[in-house]
Amino acid sequence: MLKKIYIVVIGILGMAAISSQLHAQNPVRAIQGASGRMRSAGSLGTQDSLQHRTGLEDSITIRFRYLDSSRLQLFDSSIVDFTRKFPIPWYAITLGNLGNAVENRRFHPIMEAGWDHGFHAYDPYNFTIDETRFFNTTRPYSEIGYMVGTGLEQLINILHTQNIKPNWNASIQYRLINSPGIFQNQNTSHNSYRLTSWYQSKNKRYSNFFIIVANKLGSGDNGGISSEANYLDSSSYLDSRFNIPTQIGGSQLANRNPFSTDIATGTTFTNASYFLRQQYDLGQKDSIVVNDSTIIPLFYPRVRFEHSIRYSTYKYRFKDFDADSAYYNDNYKFNFSPLKDSFVRQDFWKELINDFSIYQFPDAKNSQQFIKVGASFQVLKGDFDTGLVKKSYTNLWLHGEYRNKTRNRKWDIEAYGSFYLSGLNAGDYNAHLSLQRLLSEKLGYLRVGFENVNRTPSFVFNSISSFYFDQAKNLNKENTTHIYAALERPKQRLVISGSYYLLSNYTYLRNFYEVAQASSLFNVLRVTVEKDFLLGKKGFHWRTWVMFQQKAGNAELNLPLIYTRNQLAYDGNFGFRNLRISTGLEFRYFTPYKANNYSPLQGQFFYQDTVQISLRRPEIAAYVHFRIKAFTAYVRAENLNAVDIKNGGFSKNNIVAPNYPTPGLQMRLGIFWSFVN
Repeated sequence: MLKKIYIVVIGILGMAAISSQLHAQNPVRAIQGASGRMRSAGSLGTQDSLQHRTGLEDSITIRFRYLDSSRLQLFDSSIVDFTRKFPIPWYAITLGNLGNAVENRRFHPIMEAGWDHGFHAYDPYNFTIDETRFFNTTRPYSEIGYMVGTGLEQLINILHTQNIKPNWNASIQYRLINSPGIFQNQNTSHNSYRLTSWYQSKNKRYSNFFIIVANKLGSGDNGGISSEANYLDSSSYLDSRFNIPTQIGGSQLANRNPFSTDIATGTTFTNASYFLRQQYDLGQKDSIVVNDSTIIPLFYPRVRFEHSIRYSTYKYRFKDFDADSAYYNDNYKFNFSPLKDSFVRQDFWKELINDFSIYQFPDAKNSQQFIKVGASFQVLKGDFDTGLVKKSYTNLWLHGEYRNKTRNRKWDIEAYGSFYLSGLNAGDYNAHLSLQRLLSEKLGYLRVGFENVNRTPSFVFNSISSFYFDQAKNLNKENTTHIYAALERPKQRLVISGSYYLLSNYTYLRNFYEVAQASSLFNVLRVTVEKDFLLGKKGFHWRTWVMFQQKAGNAELNLPLIYTRNQLAYDGNFGFRNLRISTGLEFRYFTPYKANNYSPLQGQFFYQDTVQISLRRPEIAAYVHFRIKAFTAYVRAENLNAVDIKNGGFSKNNIVAPNYPTPGLQMRLGIFWSFVN
């Protein structure tokens, strides 16, 4: 599959290069400057080899949109928040190394009806169809990002996009995450690819969107270190964390090769999606006359016919070629022979979805207001290790949507829902309604919403799955109601948001392998405050994010009561016009709680009520972020809190889950550069 992607990548790059040369050789073309105004390059008969240069020849206008939104957006050039360039959000944690499994400590249950494979511990690293951007640019544009960190950690991100023709754009993106890790058996190697094509006919009636995304995620799993107390504070291991014994994976020789892809014990999750959407509009033609030789055609759709087809594969595999029978017997109740030296399990899914939808646009000049109805048919094929079982399933569902983003941008209304008529997930549904209103320039925006989801538990909780190790159980459908509101006041740099969840039949693991459902209703309340305080008038800031979470009811769910991030920073330019800088200290802290443990074999975080996790010290990072025109750099020293004054070095590791310590001091340097070709 990856070889095919390489061929497609080379083909698109070759086609783009040829198109770029032809485009550069054509003296008759419209050039759109940074101001967005159209300028004529003149006619062929009046071209002169010594044309007067205007200074805008290297300017670019580039915008992008997402698949399910026609509103064009600009790039975010902010340098305040490093996590916008980093795959892990501030409220989530890894198991000690970039690329390891991730847990979101902000409570957020799955709010999608229908089939779900159930493997989500690596979601933040995936390229997905939903977050794919489609570009429109007046010149070829490229971005190159490279981040290197302690322990040979590295992240590479490359993006190139260009308009092959004024009405046809293509883009390619690649990302590599690779990190050997500080502790044994936690090395990672992730590769992600994305190809897009966006074509629109000259008369604006026909649109074609094409996406290929592929992810190969490899992560070592060590089950945690053997004992926190015996090893973390031992003088024998202060300078050799890699030698601390781990629960699984055995003793391995240190491999610091940053390009190594070998995962001896751990998870390999590969997935790929091929997506094609075609749209044809009926409506009203119009045009804008710029000058005697330039006419811009316009088209206002009234009815749209849409067909989408998607083919996806998902393969989740766990392997342990140095299996410790005692570990599996103690935690999973596996009674295999002590002589057995390997353990491999996998689920492999193929998915095909066909969707047909019809849009109606009540306001001809507002494409952001529409009514949409449609039907989808899904074919699923599963291949499991459990008794060499192969299964086929289907789903048929109806869906509808109403959206209205008013032209004056005072109202934003969105309502959608779906209902599964037949198949594996018959009876599943979801309903969503959100309203956003501009109260005033002073008061800002108010957003309120409601959603309710009735869904079949993820398939990993089905006894057919290769990763189901409990006795077979009949599970009821999960039902989750979510009510939320947010007040955003840009002038005061303040956002206050709240979410209330009401859940029944919440499905989870109560230990390494035992599946359970909450027997009664319970609820979760979350309130988040984001505020940027100005400290004087010289560019000093205190930025704070505070998240409060509280569970009510009888359910086996533990959450940190308070989770917070704070920045004490200076933002300015030190008198240099082209320089933008943000530098200071960043702090993160959560209140002690009994954090979830992790089941390496199943790739699931699970409930535990024995070990309380708390930070030895609040997490501290010092940083300098700066931007000079198209060049951006992030210089960070993280986990300064791990400093050990008595023994020297940085060995006071915090714990994020039972037996999973964070690394010590981490230095990170990230460089991101954009180019106009």
